[in-house]
Amino acid sequence: MTDGRTTISTEVDVAIVGAGIIGLAIASEIARQKAGVFVFEKNYAFGLETSSRNSEVIHSGIYYPTDSLKARFCIEGKGLLYELCEQHGISYKKLGKIIVATEEDEVKQLEKLIQQGQKNGVEDLVLISGTELKKLEPKIEGRAGILSPSTGIIDSHSLLQFYYNQASERGAKFVFNSEVTGIEKMGTKYKVQIKDREGNSTFVARTVINAAGLNSDQIARMSGINISQTGYQLHYCKGEYFSLSSKWRNIISRLVYPPPEQAGLGIHLTLTLDGKVRLGPNAYYVETIDYGVDDSKKDVFYQAAKKFLPYIEFEDLEPEFAGIRPKLQSPGEAFRDFVVVHEDRVGFPGLINLIGIESPGLTASPAIARYVAKMVVDLFN
Repeated sequence: MTDGRTTISTEVDVAIVGAGIIGLAIASEIARQKAGVFVFEKNYAFGLETSSRNSEVIHSGIYYPTDSLKARFCIEGKGLLYELCEQHGISYKKLGKIIVATEEDEVKQLEKLIQQGQKNGVEDLVLISGTELKKLEPKIEGRAGILSPSTGIIDSHSLLQFYYNQASERGAKFVFNSEVTGIEKMGTKYKVQIKDREGNSTFVARTVINAAGLNSDQIARMSGINISQTGYQLHYCKGEYFSLSSKWRNIISRLVYPPPEQAGLGIHLTLTLDGKVRLGPNAYYVETIDYGVDDSKKDVFYQAAKKFLPYIEFEDLEPEFAGIRPKLQSPGEAFRDFVVVHEDRVGFPGLINLIGIESPGLTASPAIARYVAKMVVDLFN
Protein backbone atom coordinates (compact mmCIF):
# COMPACT_ATOMS: atom_id res chain seq x y z
CA MET A 1 0.00 0.00 0.00
CA THR A 2 1.47 3.39 -0.95
CA ASP A 3 0.50 7.04 -1.37
CA GLY A 4 3.43 7.65 -3.69
CA ARG A 5 5.86 8.31 -0.83
CA THR A 6 5.14 5.93 2.04
CA THR A 7 5.05 2.16 1.89
CA ILE A 8 2.91 0.56 4.59
CA SER A 9 3.72 -2.90 5.83
CA THR A 10 0.93 -5.40 6.44
CA GLU A 11 1.20 -4.80 10.21
CA VAL A 12 1.90 -1.60 12.15
CA ASP A 13 2.18 -0.84 15.86
CA VAL A 14 0.11 2.34 15.97
CA ALA A 15 -2.39 3.64 13.41
CA ILE A 16 -3.64 7.20 13.99
CA VAL A 17 -6.76 8.20 12.07
CA GLY A 18 -6.72 11.92 11.31
CA ALA A 19 -3.94 14.48 10.78
CA GLY A 20 -5.52 17.48 12.44
CA ILE A 21 -3.85 19.27 15.34
CA ILE A 22 -4.66 16.41 17.75
CA GLY A 23 -3.53 13.58 15.45
CA LEU A 24 -0.30 15.44 14.65
CA ALA A 25 0.48 16.20 18.29
CA ILE A 26 -0.17 12.59 19.31
CA ALA A 27 1.96 11.27 16.44
CA SER A 28 4.84 13.51 17.49
CA GLU A 29 4.62 12.45 21.14
CA ILE A 30 4.24 8.71 20.50
CA ALA A 31 6.94 8.58 17.81
CA ARG A 32 9.42 9.88 20.38
CA GLN A 33 9.00 6.63 22.30
CA LYS A 34 7.62 4.13 19.82
CA ALA A 35 8.45 3.06 16.27
CA GLY A 36 5.85 1.98 13.75
CA VAL A 37 3.54 5.02 13.95
CA PHE A 38 1.38 5.66 10.86
CA VAL A 39 -1.05 8.55 10.42
CA PHE A 40 -3.89 8.23 7.89
CA GLU A 41 -5.60 11.35 6.57
CA LYS A 42 -8.41 11.42 4.02
CA ASN A 43 -7.46 14.91 2.79
CA TYR A 44 -4.43 15.75 0.66
CA ALA A 45 -2.63 17.51 3.55
CA PHE A 46 -2.78 17.90 7.32
CA GLY A 47 -4.97 20.30 9.31
CA LEU A 48 -7.48 21.28 6.63
CA GLU A 49 -10.64 21.14 8.74
CA THR A 50 -11.34 22.29 12.32
CA SER A 51 -7.64 22.75 13.11
CA SER A 52 -7.15 25.58 10.62
CA ARG A 53 -10.61 27.16 10.83
CA ASN A 54 -10.72 28.73 14.27
CA SER A 55 -9.82 31.85 16.25
CA GLU A 56 -6.19 30.72 16.87
CA VAL A 57 -6.57 31.57 20.56
CA ILE A 58 -4.49 30.10 23.37
CA HIS A 59 -7.20 29.83 26.03
CA SER A 60 -6.57 30.29 29.74
CA GLY A 61 -9.05 27.70 31.08
CA ILE A 62 -11.76 29.88 32.61
CA TYR A 63 -14.98 28.44 31.26
CA TYR A 64 -14.95 24.70 31.85
CA PRO A 65 -16.23 22.71 34.85
CA THR A 66 -13.54 22.00 37.44
CA ASP A 67 -11.69 18.71 36.91
CA SER A 68 -13.20 18.24 33.44
CA LEU A 69 -10.80 17.13 30.72
CA LYS A 70 -11.38 20.44 28.97
CA ALA A 71 -10.25 22.38 32.04
CA ARG A 72 -7.30 20.10 32.88
CA PHE A 73 -5.97 19.80 29.33
CA CYS A 74 -6.48 23.49 28.60
CA ILE A 75 -4.51 24.69 31.62
CA GLU A 76 -1.72 22.14 31.17
CA GLY A 77 -1.67 22.65 27.40
CA LYS A 78 -1.49 26.43 27.70
CA GLY A 79 1.80 26.24 29.59
CA LEU A 80 3.23 23.59 27.26
CA LEU A 81 2.17 25.56 24.18
CA TYR A 82 3.88 28.76 25.29
CA GLU A 83 7.03 26.72 25.99
CA LEU A 84 6.87 25.16 22.51
CA CYS A 85 6.48 28.57 20.91
CA GLU A 86 9.50 29.95 22.78
CA GLN A 87 11.71 26.94 22.14
CA HIS A 88 10.86 26.42 18.47
CA GLY A 89 10.14 29.89 17.13
CA ILE A 90 6.41 29.44 16.58
CA SER A 91 4.79 32.86 16.22
CA TYR A 92 2.53 33.86 19.10
CA LYS A 93 1.57 36.82 21.27
CA LYS A 94 0.48 36.62 24.90
CA LEU A 95 -1.89 39.57 24.54
CA GLY A 96 -4.36 38.80 27.27
CA LYS A 97 -8.10 39.10 26.88
CA ILE A 98 -10.97 40.91 28.55
CA ILE A 99 -14.42 39.36 28.99
CA VAL A 100 -16.64 42.45 28.88
CA ALA A 101 -20.06 43.00 30.42
CA THR A 102 -21.95 45.61 28.41
CA GLU A 103 -25.22 45.15 30.34
CA GLU A 104 -25.78 45.30 34.09
CA ASP A 105 -27.14 41.75 34.29
CA GLU A 106 -23.90 40.46 32.73
CA VAL A 107 -21.78 41.75 35.62
CA LYS A 108 -22.96 38.90 37.88
CA GLN A 109 -21.98 36.46 35.12
CA LEU A 110 -18.45 37.86 35.33
CA GLU A 111 -18.33 37.21 39.07
CA LYS A 112 -19.33 33.58 38.51
CA LEU A 113 -16.83 33.20 35.68
CA ILE A 114 -13.92 34.49 37.73
CA GLN A 115 -14.83 32.10 40.55
CA GLN A 116 -14.93 29.22 38.07
CA GLY A 117 -11.59 30.19 36.57
CA GLN A 118 -9.99 30.38 40.00
CA LYS A 119 -11.40 26.95 40.92
CA ASN A 120 -9.77 25.62 37.75
CA GLY A 121 -6.39 27.00 38.77
CA VAL A 122 -6.30 30.12 36.59
CA GLU A 123 -4.61 32.36 39.13
CA ASP A 124 -4.07 35.60 37.21
CA LEU A 125 -7.69 36.68 36.62
CA VAL A 126 -8.64 40.23 37.64
CA LEU A 127 -12.13 41.73 37.88
CA ILE A 128 -11.92 45.28 36.50
CA SER A 129 -14.31 48.21 36.55
CA GLY A 130 -15.59 50.14 33.54
CA THR A 131 -13.05 52.85 34.30
CA GLU A 132 -10.17 50.36 34.43
CA LEU A 133 -11.44 48.77 31.20
CA LYS A 134 -11.33 52.16 29.50
CA LYS A 135 -7.73 52.68 30.58
CA LEU A 136 -6.69 49.30 29.15
CA GLU A 137 -8.80 49.47 25.98
CA PRO A 138 -9.80 53.09 25.26
CA LYS A 139 -11.98 52.18 22.27
CA ILE A 140 -14.02 49.51 24.07
CA GLU A 141 -17.30 50.29 25.82
CA GLY A 142 -18.34 48.21 28.83
CA ARG A 143 -19.51 48.29 32.44
CA ALA A 144 -16.94 45.84 33.81
CA GLY A 145 -14.66 43.04 32.71
CA ILE A 146 -12.43 40.12 33.56
CA LEU A 147 -8.81 40.56 32.56
CA SER A 148 -7.12 37.25 31.63
CA PRO A 149 -3.41 38.02 31.08
CA SER A 150 -2.44 34.45 30.11
CA THR A 151 -4.71 34.29 27.04
CA GLY A 152 -2.89 34.64 23.72
CA ILE A 153 -2.95 34.04 19.99
CA ILE A 154 -0.85 31.68 17.91
CA ASP A 155 -0.07 31.03 14.27
CA SER A 156 -2.00 27.75 14.08
CA HIS A 157 -0.55 26.90 10.65
CA SER A 158 2.99 27.14 12.03
CA LEU A 159 1.97 24.96 14.98
CA LEU A 160 0.50 22.34 12.65
CA GLN A 161 3.68 22.41 10.54
CA PHE A 162 5.82 22.08 13.66
CA TYR A 163 3.94 19.02 14.91
CA TYR A 164 4.08 17.45 11.44
CA ASN A 165 7.82 18.10 11.05
CA GLN A 166 8.62 16.84 14.54
CA ALA A 167 6.54 13.68 14.10
CA SER A 168 8.18 13.00 10.74
CA GLU A 169 11.68 13.56 12.14
CA ARG A 170 10.91 11.09 14.93
CA GLY A 171 9.91 8.45 12.40
CA ALA A 172 6.12 8.74 12.10
CA LYS A 173 4.84 8.06 8.59
CA PHE A 174 1.98 10.05 7.01
CA VAL A 175 -0.37 8.65 4.41
CA PHE A 176 -2.57 11.30 2.81
CA ASN A 177 -5.53 10.91 0.45
CA SER A 178 -6.32 7.73 2.40
CA GLU A 179 -9.74 7.30 3.96
CA VAL A 180 -10.34 4.68 6.63
CA THR A 181 -13.44 2.77 5.52
CA GLY A 182 -13.46 -0.17 7.92
CA ILE A 183 -12.03 -1.31 11.27
CA GLU A 184 -12.50 -4.91 12.39
CA LYS A 185 -11.35 -6.37 15.70
CA MET A 186 -9.15 -9.45 15.24
CA GLY A 187 -8.28 -10.88 18.64
CA THR A 188 -6.03 -8.28 20.25
CA LYS A 189 -5.42 -6.43 16.97
CA TYR A 190 -7.43 -4.53 14.34
CA LYS A 191 -7.80 -5.02 10.62
CA VAL A 192 -8.06 -1.56 9.06
CA GLN A 193 -9.38 -0.97 5.54
CA ILE A 194 -8.17 2.02 3.54
CA LYS A 195 -9.51 3.57 0.36
CA ASP A 196 -7.05 5.63 -1.65
CA ARG A 197 -6.51 6.61 -5.28
CA GLU A 198 -5.35 3.10 -6.11
CA GLY A 199 -8.41 1.38 -4.61
CA ASN A 200 -8.97 -0.55 -1.37
CA SER A 201 -6.35 -2.22 0.80
CA THR A 202 -5.99 -3.47 4.37
CA PHE A 203 -3.40 -3.72 7.10
CA VAL A 204 -3.32 -4.84 10.74
CA ALA A 205 -2.67 -2.46 13.67
CA ARG A 206 -1.93 -3.34 17.28
CA THR A 207 -3.30 0.03 18.38
CA VAL A 208 -5.80 2.34 16.65
CA ILE A 209 -6.10 5.96 17.77
CA ASN A 210 -9.20 7.70 16.51
CA ALA A 211 -8.37 11.41 16.14
CA ALA A 212 -10.66 11.94 13.16
CA GLY A 213 -12.29 15.17 14.34
CA LEU A 214 -15.53 15.76 12.47
CA ASN A 215 -15.67 12.07 11.54
CA SER A 216 -14.52 10.63 14.85
CA ASP A 217 -17.96 9.33 15.83
CA GLN A 218 -18.20 7.44 12.53
CA ILE A 219 -14.73 5.94 12.99
CA ALA A 220 -15.82 4.78 16.46
CA ARG A 221 -19.02 3.31 14.96
CA MET A 222 -17.19 1.38 12.23
CA SER A 223 -14.83 -0.09 14.84
CA GLY A 224 -17.79 -1.68 16.61
CA ILE A 225 -18.71 0.93 19.24
CA ASN A 226 -22.43 1.67 19.60
CA ILE A 227 -22.28 5.47 19.40
CA SER A 228 -25.90 5.90 20.50
CA GLN A 229 -25.38 3.95 23.73
CA THR A 230 -22.04 5.61 24.48
CA GLY A 231 -23.26 9.12 23.62
CA TYR A 232 -20.58 9.57 20.97
CA GLN A 233 -22.89 10.96 18.28
CA LEU A 234 -21.48 14.28 17.07
CA HIS A 235 -23.42 17.43 16.19
CA TYR A 236 -21.94 19.88 13.70
CA CYS A 237 -21.85 23.45 14.98
CA LYS A 238 -20.89 26.08 12.43
CA GLY A 239 -19.01 29.25 13.24
CA GLU A 240 -18.53 32.09 10.76
CA TYR A 241 -16.06 34.96 10.91
CA PHE A 242 -16.08 38.50 9.60
CA SER A 243 -13.19 40.93 9.82
CA LEU A 244 -12.98 44.71 10.17
CA SER A 245 -11.50 46.75 7.34
CA SER A 246 -7.83 47.69 7.55
CA LYS A 247 -8.52 51.17 8.96
CA TRP A 248 -9.43 49.44 12.25
CA ARG A 249 -6.18 47.46 12.42
CA ASN A 250 -4.81 47.37 15.99
CA ILE A 251 -7.81 49.29 17.38
CA ILE A 252 -7.62 46.91 20.33
CA SER A 253 -4.53 45.53 22.02
CA ARG A 254 -6.21 42.52 23.69
CA LEU A 255 -8.89 40.04 22.74
CA VAL A 256 -12.40 41.15 23.72
CA TYR A 257 -15.13 38.62 24.55
CA PRO A 258 -18.74 38.81 25.73
CA PRO A 259 -19.92 36.44 28.48
CA PRO A 260 -20.25 32.91 26.95
CA GLU A 261 -23.37 31.46 25.31
CA GLN A 262 -24.75 27.90 25.33
CA ALA A 263 -23.12 26.74 22.07
CA GLY A 264 -19.99 28.88 22.12
CA LEU A 265 -18.21 31.87 23.58
CA GLY A 266 -20.27 34.45 21.72
CA ILE A 267 -19.16 36.70 18.85
CA HIS A 268 -15.88 38.12 20.10
CA LEU A 269 -13.09 40.35 18.84
CA THR A 270 -9.77 38.70 18.22
CA LEU A 271 -6.57 39.89 16.62
CA THR A 272 -4.41 38.21 14.04
CA LEU A 273 -0.66 38.37 14.59
CA ASP A 274 -0.46 41.28 12.15
CA GLY A 275 -3.16 43.28 13.96
CA LYS A 276 -6.27 42.64 11.88
CA VAL A 277 -9.47 42.58 13.95
CA ARG A 278 -11.60 39.50 13.43
CA LEU A 279 -15.21 39.08 14.60
CA GLY A 280 -16.64 35.70 15.45
CA PRO A 281 -17.48 33.02 15.55
CA ASN A 282 -21.23 32.81 15.78
CA ALA A 283 -22.57 29.35 16.58
CA TYR A 284 -25.44 27.43 15.04
CA TYR A 285 -26.04 23.76 14.41
CA VAL A 286 -26.00 22.40 10.85
CA GLU A 287 -26.59 19.01 9.26
CA THR A 288 -23.87 19.15 6.61
CA ILE A 289 -20.34 20.50 6.35
CA ASP A 290 -20.27 23.74 4.36
CA TYR A 291 -17.53 26.33 4.78
CA GLY A 292 -19.33 29.20 3.04
CA VAL A 293 -19.95 32.43 4.98
CA ASP A 294 -23.58 33.61 4.90
CA ASP A 295 -23.33 37.32 4.07
CA SER A 296 -26.90 37.84 5.26
CA LYS A 297 -25.62 37.38 8.84
CA LYS A 298 -23.44 40.46 8.53
CA ASP A 299 -25.92 42.57 10.52
CA VAL A 300 -25.83 40.10 13.43
CA PHE A 301 -22.03 40.47 13.58
CA TYR A 302 -22.29 44.24 13.22
CA GLN A 303 -24.75 44.55 16.12
CA ALA A 304 -22.61 42.25 18.31
CA ALA A 305 -19.42 44.20 17.59
CA LYS A 306 -21.14 47.56 17.98
CA LYS A 307 -21.79 46.79 21.66
CA PHE A 308 -18.03 46.99 22.19
CA LEU A 309 -17.06 49.34 19.33
CA PRO A 310 -19.90 51.84 18.80
CA TYR A 311 -17.85 53.77 16.23
CA ILE A 312 -17.72 51.11 13.51
CA GLU A 313 -19.89 51.25 10.39
CA PHE A 314 -21.77 48.42 8.70
CA GLU A 315 -19.52 48.77 5.64
CA ASP A 316 -16.43 48.08 7.76
CA LEU A 317 -17.29 44.36 8.00
CA GLU A 318 -16.07 41.86 5.43
CA PRO A 319 -16.82 38.09 5.36
CA GLU A 320 -13.72 36.00 6.06
CA PHE A 321 -14.09 32.24 6.66
CA ALA A 322 -16.08 29.57 8.52
CA GLY A 323 -15.32 26.47 10.56
CA ILE A 324 -17.25 23.50 11.91
CA ARG A 325 -16.99 22.29 15.50
CA PRO A 326 -17.56 18.60 16.33
CA LYS A 327 -19.79 19.02 19.38
CA LEU A 328 -20.99 16.20 21.59
CA GLN A 329 -23.70 18.39 23.08
CA SER A 330 -26.85 18.71 21.01
CA PRO A 331 -28.78 22.01 20.80
CA GLY A 332 -29.95 22.99 24.27
CA GLU A 333 -28.00 20.23 26.01
CA ALA A 334 -25.75 20.91 28.98
CA PHE A 335 -21.94 20.83 28.95
CA ARG A 336 -20.27 17.78 27.39
CA ASP A 337 -16.63 17.03 28.03
CA PHE A 338 -13.98 15.70 25.67
CA VAL A 339 -14.02 11.95 25.19
CA VAL A 340 -10.46 10.59 25.46
CA VAL A 341 -10.78 6.94 26.37
CA HIS A 342 -9.15 3.56 25.93
CA GLU A 343 -12.06 1.29 25.01
CA ASP A 344 -10.78 -1.83 26.76
CA ARG A 345 -13.63 -1.37 29.27
CA VAL A 346 -16.12 -2.28 26.53
CA GLY A 347 -14.08 -5.06 24.96
CA PHE A 348 -11.86 -3.14 22.54
CA PRO A 349 -8.31 -3.23 23.97
CA GLY A 350 -5.93 -1.15 21.85
CA LEU A 351 -8.65 1.20 20.56
CA ILE A 352 -8.36 4.78 21.80
CA ASN A 353 -11.17 7.19 20.91
CA LEU A 354 -10.90 10.97 20.94
CA ILE A 355 -14.34 12.41 20.22
CA GLY A 356 -15.82 15.89 20.54
CA ILE A 357 -12.42 17.59 20.50
CA GLU A 358 -13.49 21.16 19.83
CA SER A 359 -12.41 24.31 21.66
CA PRO A 360 -10.07 24.40 23.57
CA GLY A 361 -8.57 21.59 21.47
CA LEU A 362 -5.79 23.66 19.93
CA THR A 363 -4.65 24.92 23.36
CA ALA A 364 -5.02 21.44 24.84
CA SER A 365 -3.19 19.63 22.03
CA PRO A 366 0.20 19.08 23.74
CA ALA A 367 -1.47 17.95 26.97
CA ILE A 368 -3.82 15.58 25.15
CA ALA A 369 -0.84 14.18 23.25
CA ARG A 370 1.02 13.42 26.48
CA TYR A 371 -2.06 11.80 27.99
CA VAL A 372 -2.64 9.53 24.98
CA ALA A 373 1.06 8.69 24.67
CA LYS A 374 1.03 7.43 28.26
CA MET A 375 -1.97 5.24 27.39
CA VAL A 376 -0.02 3.77 24.48
CA VAL A 377 3.11 3.17 26.57
CA ASP A 378 0.97 1.33 29.13
CA LEU A 379 -0.55 -0.78 26.36
CA PHE A 380 2.83 -1.95 25.10
CA ASN A 381 4.29 -2.64 28.56
